[in-house]
Amino acid sequence: MADKRREFSLDSLRTDGWFERIGEGIGSFQALCEIVGERFFAFSIIVGARITALTVDRRSPDQTLVDFVVGGDGEADLEPQRLTLADFRRRLVGALLVEEDKDEPIPTRETEVEAIQLFIGVRYLLLAPLYGYSLQTLVVDPKGGAQTAELVLQHDGDQERYDLDAFRLRMRAHIREELERVASGSRGAIDLSKVAEAETASTDKEWAKVVSLLGSWPAPLAIFLRTPEGQMLAPEARALIAKGLGLLGSACVHLGDVDQAEEVFRIGIQYASEGLAAAELFRRLGDALLQSGRSGEAIGALRRAIAFGGPATDIMPLLAKAFAERGRFVAAYGCLREALTAGVPELSLAADLQRVEAALGPALTAWKARALA
Repeated sequence: MADKRREFSLDSLRTDGWFERIGEGIGSFQALCEIVGERFFAFSIIVGARITALTVDRRSPDQTLVDFVVGGDGEADLEPQRLTLADFRRRLVGALLVEEDKDEPIPTRETEVEAIQLFIGVRYLLLAPLYGYSLQTLVVDPKGGAQTAELVLQHDGDQERYDLDAFRLRMRAHIREELERVASGSRGAIDLSKVAEAETASTDKEWAKVVSLLGSWPAPLAIFLRTPEGQMLAPEARALIAKGLGLLGSACVHLGDVDQAEEVFRIGIQYASEGLAAAELFRRLGDALLQSGRSGEAIGALRRAIAFGGPATDIMPLLAKAFAERGRFVAAYGCLREALTAGVPELSLAADLQRVEAALGPALTAWKARALA
């Protein structure tokens, strides 16, 4: 048997969705994910670090204090520990990057579930779904007298194959990248001076650059808004934040991530509160919804833009499109007339006018005749 190629199905070991299932039983799951970071919270579960308390520092999230214990719930002599969030994340990453010294024997039967788990590594079975890997099969093959182990898996809809050691290295690389990502984001998470640079990049249609400049904003801003300091933020700062989020949301739309854009716009609207800044964000949100085929929701957002004083030249053509998509051609025609009155060139509205007039047909012709009479 030792010299035969063997395949072990991993269906019974697959851990897809384990983190989400655990979250269903934790009341503070969403808050922990927002503060600690979704993947870092998952890392803490994998290494057995149980968070017992958080002292949140809204001004400097990395200085948030994390109280935790390492071990099972039933151990009475667990020593409580406290670290800043930045140090806690580094501790988790360090624990996951330490390689275990012992080599587990190669399993011989598919029924040896625990042996297969230990051979692959329990931590790697849990880490894989966090990064979109769905393990399918373990293949053990003798080559030149030595046993090699290979994993067959699904990743982003494609089947891939990795040598077991190479797969472990790939998982450790993902973990290091996670730490580097939050470290780089926290160094200048809310740097308002970046808005001007992002505006220039947006004008030049450099959408990826806008995301690189402002992409770290939404998560900390969503939390900061709920604090007393966030509520008392000066109007000028709120307006600048809203403008930056508007630029980021539009960049996400152009890059094809409409869901992310919608989330960014909604955070920006909360900072804008009212006035032209809010109108601009509602216009951008309406445009994004319209592009994603959600014309009914777009109507509501665009109406809010008008209510906050947004210019008819920018909003009415979009609102006309949204009404037309919903089959409300009378309303669409009214919006187009308002756009023309506001100064939008008729040539730029020609296609929409033709579509609406064709839909209304003789009824519109009769109305025009009465209006002229």
